[in-house]
Amino acid sequence: MLSLIIAESALETIPKDLQSHNSVLASAKRLNKKPSEILLDVSWHFAAMKGIENEIKRGRPDLIHFCLLEACSIPLYFANELEVFVHTIDDKIILLDKSVRLPKSYHRFAGLIEKLYSENKIEEDGKNLLKIKNMNFRDLIKEIKPKQVIGLSSKGVPSSYQQLASEINRDTCIVVGGFAKGQFSENVKKYFDKTMSVDKNPLEAHIIISRVLYEYEKRIIM
Repeated sequence: MLSLIIAESALETIPKDLQSHNSVLASAKRLNKKPSEILLDVSWHFAAMKGIENEIKRGRPDLIHFCLLEACSIPLYFANELEVFVHTIDDKIILLDKSVRLPKSYHRFAGLIEKLYSENKIEEDGKNLLKIKNMNFRDLIKEIKPKQVIGLSSKGVPSSYQQLASEINRDTCIVVGGFAKGQFSENVKKYFDKTMSVDKNPLEAHIIISRVLYEYEKRIIM
């Protein structure tokens, strides 16, 4: 089936060196959790994040929520024609079971992901609905074994949604950046067979995902 990786996603719990910052302590107190148990979020932790490594690519878990809702709530996914992976900026992989139904509410989503980081899996009726494990992008590609890997980036070769959809198949892996600003790191883009740009505007990842998957979906199941 077609694979989608949301790569270098701005999804992580509070790094150790930020856990004593006042903004982090305040949000942890509000949530009645330890600082190490909550998600890094620029909306709440802007002051703590100033000057950290890869600052512009971090602290946007809401973007991953949007992306997953777009990818996992469509006929292509329900028809078992799409596999979705989240690769985080700190080299973790989130695996989704086909029966998982993600919360529409961001606050419930954040709580679910915080629980996932704490317990490493979310179970229901004997199924692992979500799992998280340490794995870098290279090893994920080795595990998927796609025949081609296509990265979507504003720095790529100009194309269109329709043209891209005509070039991909069930042995393709599409990679979309799970961050608000910046570009793929060398550790990720060196595994691309090609890099394409499907829109002249710098659209957010969830918009790109929805349009690409819709064009592909029309070919496969419509």
